[in-house]
Amino acid sequence: MGPYLGIVNPVLWEVGHVAWFHEYWTLRHAAGRAPLIERCDRLWDSSAVAHATRWHLDLPDRDGTWRYMADVLARQEDVLAGGIDEEERYYYDLAIRHEDMHVEALTYMRQTLSYAPPSDLGMAGRPRAGALPGDVAVPGGRWRLGSTADDGFIFDNEKWAHEAMLTPFRIARAPVTNAEFAAFIEAGGYRTREFWSDAGWTWREQHGAEQPVYWQGKRDGAWTVRRYRALEELAPHAPVVFVNWFEADAWCRWAKRRLPSEVEWEAAAIGLPSADGARLADQRRRWPWGDEPPTPARANLDFAFDGTVDVAALAEGDSAFGCRQMIGNVWEWTASDFLPFAGFDADPYKDYSQPWFGTRKVLRGGCWATGARIARPAYRNFFTPDRSDVFAGFRTCAI
Repeated sequence: MGPYLGIVNPVLWEVGHVAWFHEYWTLRHAAGRAPLIERCDRLWDSSAVAHATRWHLDLPDRDGTWRYMADVLARQEDVLAGGIDEEERYYYDLAIRHEDMHVEALTYMRQTLSYAPPSDLGMAGRPRAGALPGDVAVPGGRWRLGSTADDGFIFDNEKWAHEAMLTPFRIARAPVTNAEFAAFIEAGGYRTREFWSDAGWTWREQHGAEQPVYWQGKRDGAWTVRRYRALEELAPHAPVVFVNWFEADAWCRWAKRRLPSEVEWEAAAIGLPSADGARLADQRRRWPWGDEPPTPARANLDFAFDGTVDVAALAEGDSAFGCRQMIGNVWEWTASDFLPFAGFDADPYKDYSQPWFGTRKVLRGGCWATGARIARPAYRNFFTPDRSDVFAGFRTCAI
């Protein structure tokens, strides 16, 4: 397998982990094969390997990691050639979606580590279409939150669909922009205690936060931001990104707004009004714009562009209520804690959801680097409220 490194590039661990996850579930769990590397669980099992220790393991070097990936793929192809049943297919679907998650994670890891941007991914020339102010009204009524067995591959935390009641609410047509967030900073928002929750203020003081993590102050009167390893002028009408839940909540308190609950977010994204507009209809769309699959004209998704686009862009992706970019561009924080739905039952990958209930906040909608398999409207992403290294922004509701 080649020489081993005492301290490794964190990207190398991520790549090896993705290959291990494929091997563990599709070859070892579903097909009963023996491990390809005897110590592989000790190296790449994220449930057992503490995060801080991952960069100090006796990992294969780059060539050895690539050979391991190729070996896993060849064995998967061998198994697939013989045919698999529906139960076995589940593990391939799981592994592919897990890989999708890590493609996105590797992209924002490049930002965190000041690496060069991904090459040959996304169209340059991101649309600069301006702002999209204002709210839309969403009627109240019954809403089916969660997924059913007829929805295709789903994760355990989406189980099962259950009725939720909504009162009428008003939600922003678009996410909060860089210009709107800059106004909060310039009004002293990071230094005003009343805008922050107790936990948020503790986080702000511990980290000395004065602005979003990658913002670099003003140059010639315009805010700048570090994007990968370059310094760029901040696009005023693009959504603010790389802000955590505490920062989003503080902005809302300053602006006298609030974050939507995940059920409000979902109803605004794929709900339909009744014929008289007085309540939510029983039907829903598959995507905000309808049942057709995502395209670059509808959603900045799956590296359609090489970064975020202005919030007024991609009008073809509007929801029935007039909300724009509810799929793609940036993940959107919600007010909701990540909790199990009624009837929750952990899937075989038991560490996916269950250990994190009650400790994280729900995000919805995907970002520009999210694959369409993940960015379904019902997909529940979840991070701790202090995480500011993911492609996350937020949209708000009227109080």
